[in-house]
Amino acid sequence: MPDLVLAWLCVALAVYILLSGLDDFWVDLQWFRRKLRRGGNAGFPAGSALEGPIAVWVACWQESDVLERMLEHNLSAIADNDYRFFIGVYPNDEATVAAANRAANSDPRVLVAEVPHDGPTSKADCLNWIYQRMLVYEEETGRRHRLVVIHDAEDLIHPRSFAMIRRGVAAGYDMVQIPVLALPTPVWELTHGLYCDDFAESQTKDLATRVEMGGFLPGCGVGTGFRREALDALAVADSNRLFDPGSLTEDYDNGLRLFRNGSRQVFLDLCWDGRTPVATREYFPRTLMAAIRQRSRWITGNSLQAWERFGWGRGLRRRWVQAYFFWRDRKGLWGAPLGLAANVLVAAGVFDLLPGENKRVWEQVQSFSWFEPLLWINSALLAERTAVRIWTVSRIYGWGFALLAPLRTAWGNCVNTAACIMALRAWARWRFLRVPLRWVKTEHAYPNREALAPHRRRLGEILVSNGYCPAEVVEHALACKSEERLGEYLLEHGLISEEALCEALGLQQALPVARLDRASLRGDLTRCLPERLQREHSLIVLEAREGELHVAAAKPPTEALLEEVRRCTRLAVRFWLAPAGDILRARATLQSRS
Repeated sequence: MPDLVLAWLCVALAVYILLSGLDDFWVDLQWFRRKLRRGGNAGFPAGSALEGPIAVWVACWQESDVLERMLEHNLSAIADNDYRFFIGVYPNDEATVAAANRAANSDPRVLVAEVPHDGPTSKADCLNWIYQRMLVYEEETGRRHRLVVIHDAEDLIHPRSFAMIRRGVAAGYDMVQIPVLALPTPVWELTHGLYCDDFAESQTKDLATRVEMGGFLPGCGVGTGFRREALDALAVADSNRLFDPGSLTEDYDNGLRLFRNGSRQVFLDLCWDGRTPVATREYFPRTLMAAIRQRSRWITGNSLQAWERFGWGRGLRRRWVQAYFFWRDRKGLWGAPLGLAANVLVAAGVFDLLPGENKRVWEQVQSFSWFEPLLWINSALLAERTAVRIWTVSRIYGWGFALLAPLRTAWGNCVNTAACIMALRAWARWRFLRVPLRWVKTEHAYPNREALAPHRRRLGEILVSNGYCPAEVVEHALACKSEERLGEYLLEHGLISEEALCEALGLQQALPVARLDRASLRGDLTRCLPERLQREHSLIVLEAREGELHVAAAKPPTEALLEEVRRCTRLAVRFWLAPAGDILRARATLQSRS
């Protein structure tokens, strides 16, 4: 009898896999049909963009390690002239408060919004207080923000994403989602590679197809733009609270509430700027436990909390379509453990790992005449799913990385099963013991300078938009030289001054420009770095203060140069840019004094 029960459980598992596979195949089929019918929605009409200031909201808890670098890069990279960052911080997070205040003191486009109570609470709660700070700012200045964009403290914002959001809102949408992708990591990092796979597939295929089929758009948490009137309507409906403070996934919750209010939503198809995808990029958790914690929060918010609050779509437009996507969002609760069980059973069957007496189970399973055709159908569906996943991953990360996606899928079943267990445990503690659900913090990292390079504004664009060089001159220079040698070509032909090029590079690289006063330079500081290093890289030491060594360079420093300089001093190194001629003259002055 136990053998027969186990055999029926294997058959039931195969039937569930069939139903789940058909579900995924149906969405893939809709995606194929959509791609054949039209090219997507990324190209909103040029010139039809909503004017007015943008408010960028960043909710922070223990983000002092990445916040300033994120702001420095994005403030220089974003190709938009009318936006402000509102940084939400908690009073008991002194390091992040200090980092936010330093950024605000150095750039007027950064404002600090301090939550009036200690944290962490939830990202939703922090965003609500950022909203209140924005309202105060608007009263003080008389400027109303037309758009709100949500980002995190580790985000690489694409230079053109705000322009796309402006065009999307001008086209009549109230919620516009820019694709979100993981930054590439080595193939042996299976945990982070799982994020690369998941987001490559969801951002290429799933979310846009979901909206096309009539489903509501769950926000991605970052790169999400909102028309101000749509957010104000949410605030009016709920005591001036835009976000539910109890929600662990406020992006999913708000996407659903906006849909319920009749707001129009759109997910922008993934498009390319040269070889760089137009998307918000970031590093996701790279260790197993960090990934389990983050995914448990997603499961708790998207599946359990949404199930309790919204059921299966009662009161929503196209209720049965919403119920279908609720099923897809929630089936991970049982699908991940069942997928792991299926992997174990397949491995046992393939490698003949079952003990001798339990081999009778397979004999009983095979006695069902329809079981073998069922396995063939499931195998075909798995092959189709795997092919689609590999193709979507290959577009972004290349074929070498994509071909390991099946291995990462198996690893993902283990990670997601552990996350489901953690989410159900936290949910049960909240339901029965009233232990509050808290903001689950994951460690964030920010890319080094070389990894940031593809996400900066192009030098030619900066030269033209800031009036350093006429557009026709830049176009002619780019026809002769690559973007990397554009500045060198313009200098050689006398088409731009060293000072103008230095200022443009400073804007592009998020580096301050130094004005060298030869009279105030100190010769004793030259001993802080080797003479050879300063001569070969055209460097000059400006000053040493407050634990920092300030160094001027003629070119933006590479990561290799940064490491070499750091090995020569115990002080934190802060680089500036200065015209090469000014550095040469300043070095000659110091040498003449010695």
